[in-house]
Amino acid sequence: MLCGNVNEQPACWATYPEPIRRALGILASGVPAACEPGVYHLDGDRMIMQVIEQETHPREELRPESHRRYIDVQFLAAGGPELMGWYPDLGNDVPDEDLLDTPRDICFWKENPNSHESRLDMQPGGYAIFFPWDMHIPAIQASESPAKIKKIVIKVELASCVG
Repeated sequence: MLCGNVNEQPACWATYPEPIRRALGILASGVPAACEPGVYHLDGDRMIMQVIEQETHPREELRPESHRRYIDVQFLAAGGPELMGWYPDLGNDVPDEDLLDTPRDICFWKENPNSHESRLDMQPGGYAIFFPWDMHIPAIQASESPAKIKKIVIKVELASCVG
């Protein structure tokens, strides 16, 4: 998992695979924030952008998720705040709804009391990059009330990042 803010482009971006740098550049441009909700194919199935308007929810209403084919570059474009949960996949999680072999490429997992989940405090401009070995829980409510958020998720095909 990697995280940061697109307004602060550190030198380490140069070490990221080219498709990840391209996704972050697209997000930093501000163009996706103006897009209507929906799915946009940026490079066939190798890079897919989802624009989502939703509300945050209490953590207990959300399930951990992971992907096999895609890296998630999640970006808070507007609203919030939003918390995101994260923990590494150590092989001791139990699937709840496995859709990995479908175009959705997602598996929702049962709660794992041994996960040692961490939280990311997302503010507009913030991004988090989740690899297939990263369990993540997006759209967690940060206060007593839900917050409206506009999220951009750019799905980058894992195979495009390896030689």
